[in-house]
Amino acid sequence: MLSVMLQMIRQQSETVPQCTLENMFVAVMDNIFLLVLVTLLSVIQNVFFALKVEKECTHSKNSAAFERLSCANRNCMDTYPTFLAVLWCAGICLSQAPAAFAGIIYLVVRQKYFVGYLGQTCQSTPGFLFGKRILFFLSLMCVVGIINHLMLTYGGSDYKEYIQTITKAASTLLLLP
Repeated sequence: MLSVMLQMIRQQSETVPQCTLENMFVAVMDNIFLLVLVTLLSVIQNVFFALKVEKECTHSKNSAAFERLSCANRNCMDTYPTFLAVLWCAGICLSQAPAAFAGIIYLVVRQKYFVGYLGQTCQSTPGFLFGKRILFFLSLMCVVGIINHLMLTYGGSDYKEYIQTITKAASTLLLLP
């Protein structure tokens, strides 16, 4: 009897894929790779902004151009933690692809804001407003993902596939001015 049970256990273990550390790493990276990529691009952009401020500082520290550059850099850095938090929350809780797409758009908008701030401050307003809209979209994705998780945990209803379809379609609407 015992030998039959051991044989059944061996047969079942052969059909079940082994959960190795490498398989777990690949599964995790598949779910966060785009978020990691957007985060790295945002860090590179921050370095670019800092170098621009440093370059202007060496030329003339009291000029209006330095003040504008410094202010634009400070404003971008003020929203940076919020951007990273909602990017990762939206990507993990709901869907990685729309969150990463919105993140890329946010980086483009932040570049537009920074460059617009170098001219007249009114040129930076469209970038600022567009950036707020993207942060709102990412925040909404976070809230919907958390609500879906709570509904799954406590109510047994999972709407994640439907919500992901909607967010993938809605993320393209971010391109509209």
